[in-house]
Amino acid sequence: MSSTDNISPEWVEAQYLRWRENPEEMSPEWQAFFRGFELGDSGREPVTGGEFLDPAMARKQSGVQSLIYRYRDIGHLLACTDPLSPCRIDHPLLSLSAFDLDESDLDTTFYVRRFRPVRTAISATTAEPSAATLREILSVMRETYCRSIGAEFMHIQDPTERQWFMDRMEPVRNRPAFTVDERLAILGKLQEAALFEGFLNRKFMGQTRFSLEGGETLIPVLDAAVNHAANVGVADLIVGMPHRGRLNVLATIFRKPLSVIFAEFADNLEHNEVGEGDVKYHKGFSVDVATSGGKSIHLALAANPSHLEAVNPVVEGKCRARQDRYEDGRGERVLPVLIHGDAAFAGQGMVAETLNLSQLPGYRTGGTLHIVVNNQIGFTTPPEAARSSYYATDVAKMIMAPILHVHGEDPEAAVHAVRLALDYRQAFGRDVVVEIICYRRYGHNEGDEPYFTQPLMYGKIKGRPSVHLLYADLLREAGIAEVQITAPAAAYTARLEQAVEERVDGADPGFQGAWSGVQREYSPAKVETGVARDALVAVAEVMSAIPAGFTPHPKVATLLQRRRDAVTKGEGIDWGTGESLAFASLLREGHSIRLSGQDVRRGTFSSRHGVLIDMGSEDTWIPLSAVATQGAAFMAFDSMLSENAVLGFEYGYSLETPAGLTIWEAQYGDFANGAQVIIDQFISSGETKWDRVSGLVMLLPHGYEGQGAEHSSARIERFLQLCADANLQVAYPSTPAQYFHLLRRQVWQPFRKPLIVFTPKSLLRHPLCVSRLEELSEGWFREVIPGSDSPDHVTTVLFCTGKIYFELLERKNRDGREDVALVRIEQLYPLRTDLVREALAPFRGAVTFRWVQEEPRNMGAWGFVRPHLADILGAEPAYIGRPDAAAPAVGSHREHKVEQERVMAAAFQL
Repeated sequence: MSSTDNISPEWVEAQYLRWRENPEEMSPEWQAFFRGFELGDSGREPVTGGEFLDPAMARKQSGVQSLIYRYRDIGHLLACTDPLSPCRIDHPLLSLSAFDLDESDLDTTFYVRRFRPVRTAISATTAEPSAATLREILSVMRETYCRSIGAEFMHIQDPTERQWFMDRMEPVRNRPAFTVDERLAILGKLQEAALFEGFLNRKFMGQTRFSLEGGETLIPVLDAAVNHAANVGVADLIVGMPHRGRLNVLATIFRKPLSVIFAEFADNLEHNEVGEGDVKYHKGFSVDVATSGGKSIHLALAANPSHLEAVNPVVEGKCRARQDRYEDGRGERVLPVLIHGDAAFAGQGMVAETLNLSQLPGYRTGGTLHIVVNNQIGFTTPPEAARSSYYATDVAKMIMAPILHVHGEDPEAAVHAVRLALDYRQAFGRDVVVEIICYRRYGHNEGDEPYFTQPLMYGKIKGRPSVHLLYADLLREAGIAEVQITAPAAAYTARLEQAVEERVDGADPGFQGAWSGVQREYSPAKVETGVARDALVAVAEVMSAIPAGFTPHPKVATLLQRRRDAVTKGEGIDWGTGESLAFASLLREGHSIRLSGQDVRRGTFSSRHGVLIDMGSEDTWIPLSAVATQGAAFMAFDSMLSENAVLGFEYGYSLETPAGLTIWEAQYGDFANGAQVIIDQFISSGETKWDRVSGLVMLLPHGYEGQGAEHSSARIERFLQLCADANLQVAYPSTPAQYFHLLRRQVWQPFRKPLIVFTPKSLLRHPLCVSRLEELSEGWFREVIPGSDSPDHVTTVLFCTGKIYFELLERKNRDGREDVALVRIEQLYPLRTDLVREALAPFRGAVTFRWVQEEPRNMGAWGFVRPHLADILGAEPAYIGRPDAAAPAVGSHREHKVEQERVMAAAFQL
């Protein structure tokens, strides 16, 4: 029952009489109710107490209230925010006639709720009307919502948030007073931005720099964001942004040494990059800075590729990792700031995916500050060809994010907007968007000719003064002394000239901070990862001890006991048990684990059951949490139905957690191709481009079992094609013990490299795919596993990897083929050719060598291992597998079985 179900008519009548006698005693809700009741009952609206309006005046009164609402709702349509277009002065939905009003009503006094005609705060807790003429009301509404800031916030469904904006915008008309020092600080940043670009243009003419010119207001906005964030308690501010304006942001906000930037332009750094390096406008940077308010804040700019918006989830993951480390559940200490272009914000699906992450429990970061630099063009594409929405920012409405559109040549309005946005973020923990509407002074890059495609637009831009000159004139008009305006610019110019002559020491400082103990180079050295038998039995006992009052599904309860029994008996340990023991042992050693992906808590194939659900209450229980020590935590999150943003998020998380284990699991292995940009541009190449190492683990279910083209292959060939310079580890373990040691090795080895693991489906419950406890309590991950056959009889060696080993083993045992030895290559990259040679050494009588795989010839590992095996053997081994194919697998289960039998027969042919 609702709280109003038991209200009687007599009680309501008594409340009505109380209201007639003394309205102030009633709550705002009941006051509004009784006013509406009298309006409907008599055709007259009460103003206060016993004073009433005639019906005509009541309609006008209602019209005025609607006018106020509509200005708050769509006043942004009349905001003057475009430097290149004349300001719109009217809109049919905001005309007086739309509310049954006219100019004769301008000096009429009306009583309106939640409105103050003077510059005082509005109380959200009172509905007491205020008296104001229509002229005064229009003045407040137009000054607040129709000048240099267009505010979209009425789409937010929470009335508290809407009222929050009204309380902060209307009293100051969205134009607070700035002190002289604040205005000079804004001018100083505008001058730095403009002088930096001009200096680069003169000294390094023709070099690509993706100039910020036309959008210089971004710099005082970011400067204000940094200072204000520090003032409200932010300790770390992590930025993701595209290439346009990046060098300017590095120089003016991050304070990257100018001499280093100029040395990069001159290409005369004293050392080559670690790895292959990247262009200067893709690089990241981090620094601790002192703010104007005397605070200290850490700034980090994430490295990113040219793939616009791909860095967004990476930044979010980095921020979430820091928040977890700080135990900052509300996200108040770590602020993500994402800078976008207008065309990319509207066009790239990654934007919507990242926005969708913003309020999910496993991915929220306390709200992101989005700054859209809208230069009204995407390369050569105009807005009408780039989006179907009215605003470039409309996609943000999907999460009810407030949006503040700002005139790019009104830096004070822009600074006010970003401060307002940050306060909202800190108050409500939600994303917020500030759009700076400006222009791009030159073409897409410094060698591009914009007049080819936008001659009229660039005709307007050509003679337009830079914003720092316009703002300097405004300060002169305000009486600020000329020396205060020009001296900072002269000093910055001198700094630029001095820096370009400085010699730069480019020595590699090595990894810093939490990464300082991490080895840079890959090492094949053996890493002992066994865990004492008693310790494994102990954690198995703890994980199977169901708490009192908790009722899991009966099948899950049985599974827990079966796992415990396998461990205590020391045999029959299946894949899920091996994984849980690996996780438990790491947690017991103080290493946190984060596992994310679609359906990972249960597991796509019901093999994990990492988070259990009570059958009566749906409360959760995490068995692994009971074994964690030293502050370690097991975090498992079912993700939204996306690969791209979620994998990017986990990559970002891994960049901040060298001592933890960060895992992303695909529902099926081939679904990873939905995140190909993240794999190609970050995971496989981030270290060589940007010197950023990651220990991220990707679990990709793989195996041919007749499920068709989309549920068979994790595209082994694609990952192997990306391998070079020991950038990745690619493994296809065949047993639970191997998987156990592989996961533990990822944490305990001295270096960090992404680990790609092809995991099983049918093998999860295969009777042969089990391990003994002693295989977990001793040893290490074996990159190559030789055959255990008597070498005297072996004439044929079959090389394989992963699942097909068990089919080959069953056929070999069934047919009694002692002449055949099976050699498993468990780590495909870096390929341990030395161990392959060792595995072959006993089989001196072997004359036939074959590579066997399930995948088609143009897929799988064959293309990668072929030259390596040929080098080892002195001749190319025979290929056994499916023929070349356009799709990974057939759709018919019957045809699959025929093909699989063909592979087996060919492998064992005499």
